Amino acid sequence: MVWILFTLFAAFCQAWRNALQSTLSKQLNIIGVTLSRFLCASPLALIYLLVLYQVDEAPLPELTTQSIGFVVGAAVMQIIATGLMVVLFKQKNFAIGAGLAKCEAPVAALLGVLFFGTTLTSWGWLGVFIGGVAVVILSSPGKLNQLSLKTVMIGLACSSAFALTSLWVREASLSLHLPFPHSAAWVLFSVITLQTLLLTGYLLMRDRATLSAMFVHRKRVMLTSLMSFLGSLGWFSAMSLQSVPYVKTLGQVEIFFMMLISALWLKEKARRKDMFALCLVGIAAVLVMFH
Repeated sequence: MVWILFTLFAAFCQAWRNALQSTLSKQLNIIGVTLSRFLCASPLALIYLLVLYQVDEAPLPELTTQSIGFVVGAAVMQIIATGLMVVLFKQKNFAIGAGLAKCEAPVAALLGVLFFGTTLTSWGWLGVFIGGVAVVILSSPGKLNQLSLKTVMIGLACSSAFALTSLWVREASLSLHLPFPHSAAWVLFSVITLQTLLLTGYLLMRDRATLSAMFVHRKRVMLTSLMSFLGSLGWFSAMSLQSVPYVKTLGQVEIFFMMLISALWLKEKARRKDMFALCLVGIAAVLVMFH
């Protein structure tokens, strides 16, 4: 049941990271906000990996073409997903943008069963379905037929990209043939480092002004990176221990943290249907925890 603790920790950190990203999106462009998620996380991931090897000895990972492919795929797809998340923040308010992206749980279940050999129990499927309904309710600005088609399409693309990222992270972790948590730590370090190099290299060649703007807002950038690292540590660890659909369905408790942050920090009012959606998330969480 350790995966439950890692998931709850990840959801809490991700809610804060998303809130920080939503505020950064007002000062930086999409690439700048996306890089803010990874920039300072690489050294933290390296420190975490080194500490693990000091505490508990383990062999080095067995790198194969397959494992490298999973890492590269996860790194690139997460960059795309994060960029789409920032676009969502610019389309709607914080709660709606993050809510639409949380559709990744049912998407991960569908893709996992079709292409990754994932299996779910009947109760697990019910939990994933109820969680998906909660996200749709949360994401609608009023009645369901008032949803913006553009926002829905961006949200589905974002959630699909996050789902693929999670599935490839799990496959990468399993392919390294290492004990937990060393396997998750190696994938975490590899993915974040590759993402940092790709985005920093792009900005150095094409948009140095954004790097300068990130330096101006360096305190918030560093805090975003810290929360991103802690969140990714939780997600990668949980997904190394449990199937992605279960992790992501339980991870929808982020909605609870998100609503608190929206109300107390971003001063956004909660709606009645948000509370109903939160109740559904609670039911879904119970179903996947005790499937």
